[in-house]
Amino acid sequence: MKRYLTIALAGVSGLAAIAIGPTGVAIAAPASEQTRTFAIKNMTCPTCPITVKTAMSRVAGVKLVKIDFDAKTATVTYDASVATPAKIAAASSDVGYPAQLSGG
Repeated sequence: MKRYLTIALAGVSGLAAIAIGPTGVAIAAPASEQTRTFAIKNMTCPTCPITVKTAMSRVAGVKLVKIDFDAKTATVTYDASVATPAKIAAASSDVGYPAQLSGG
């Protein structure tokens, strides 16, 4: 099982996270990287998540999209200096799967 150690650092330009992987190599996440969860409507078949993931992944600045078909959600990691939740939601909505931010 791979284990990671995550350290949050406060700096002049904001918060940054550093993950230490199983090889001992530090991987820094930019301070502008955020992860948000979206509620997705109209996902009714197993291929629907593929369409949503593809659409959201094409938004500039999106780094990772994880779809939970059962919960009808997409968890997206993106560079907030490039992408916005509105752009990500619009990409899904534009292909027929209306998306809305869940929680905060």
